[in-house]
Amino acid sequence: MNLLKDAFKGNIRQYAMVFALLFIVVMFQILTNGVLLLPQNVTNLIQQNSYILILGMGMLICIVAGAFDMSVGSVAAFVGATSAVFAINLQLDTYSSVGLALAIGVAVGAMQGYFIAYVKVPAFIVTLAGMLVFRGLTQVVLAGRTLAPFPEDYKIVSTGFLPDYFGGTDLHLTTLLIGLLVSLVVVTLQTLKRRKKRKLGMAVPPRILFLLQVVAVISVLNVFTYWLALYKGMPTVLVLLFVMYVFYDFLTTKTVLGRHIYAMGGNEKAARLSGVSTNRVLFFAFVNMGLLAAIAGIVFTGRLDAATPKAGTGFELDAIAAAYIGGASSSGGIGTILGVIIGGLVMGVLNNGMSIMGVNVDWQLAIKGTVLLVAVVFDVYSKSKTKAG
Repeated sequence: MNLLKDAFKGNIRQYAMVFALLFIVVMFQILTNGVLLLPQNVTNLIQQNSYILILGMGMLICIVAGAFDMSVGSVAAFVGATSAVFAINLQLDTYSSVGLALAIGVAVGAMQGYFIAYVKVPAFIVTLAGMLVFRGLTQVVLAGRTLAPFPEDYKIVSTGFLPDYFGGTDLHLTTLLIGLLVSLVVVTLQTLKRRKKRKLGMAVPPRILFLLQVVAVISVLNVFTYWLALYKGMPTVLVLLFVMYVFYDFLTTKTVLGRHIYAMGGNEKAARLSGVSTNRVLFFAFVNMGLLAAIAGIVFTGRLDAATPKAGTGFELDAIAAAYIGGASSSGGIGTILGVIIGGLVMGVLNNGMSIMGVNVDWQLAIKGTVLLVAVVFDVYSKSKTKAG
């Protein structure tokens, strides 16, 4: 029992936001009289807030590298507008429309990244200018009007669902099977990881804590997929998010580029002296951010089934908040993709819960701003305590 207590005490910071997320979910479940966790609303929560998670992953890499991007909302709106012109006005096929839109996002990220990494203009100034420029260009492209509707196949990623290959009636059996398979993969990977650490003589959590963690993860996964199976099954945007999570988690934890990103954010001068090409790392961070802003713009316009001049307003706040709430450090060098997912879910549940309750939009902004401030204060306080210790 003492080992369990010590292990828990040592990882309290790691679990803090998980507990906060659970608290917020339970609170809104009570305040909304059970509406928050209805199967249909859980699916809506995923689809409605997918853009936060997509942007949050890109924003995390920028923040870890020691910068951030204020233009993501405007870039997402601009890419959504251009994709609407391609798909609706020019009647290009969906693959061409999406491909061209993604290329525009990458080009925007490369342009901003060049000024930041090589011309040495501060990221805040470049991306603030980008926020204004691309918001104006969105107005120009759309001529101040809304473009709609999109072709059906354009909307599959944002509003579609995986088909049920087993012909379930009341339950989406394919979704249940996916939950079981993912659970099996998680158990296998965690067990192998634990064995490898023990062979290398590294410290591992007590067996009871390890078993509790595995059981908790499996339980959450299967309850979650069961809940989705009660409605229409697995949303396609959730599959996209899962693939992106796996890719960016691997990038940030298992690759040389990932280590360079963290090294640069921790101490840019030391990283440069160690042979890290800090300019290239920073350039990559913003090219990647441009790509993810484009994906978020396509997902958002697909869900809305329209490209509007005001799309993307406030997206940068949600993305930055997701990263900071999820544990990213305001001084760079610290943060995880899993943390961004948790932070994004916190923002998503806050948005959804307050909307269900009919909370005024102004109060919603005030509450989200307060949550962001508390997260950054917690980061600064934790660092000061660590240094003092």
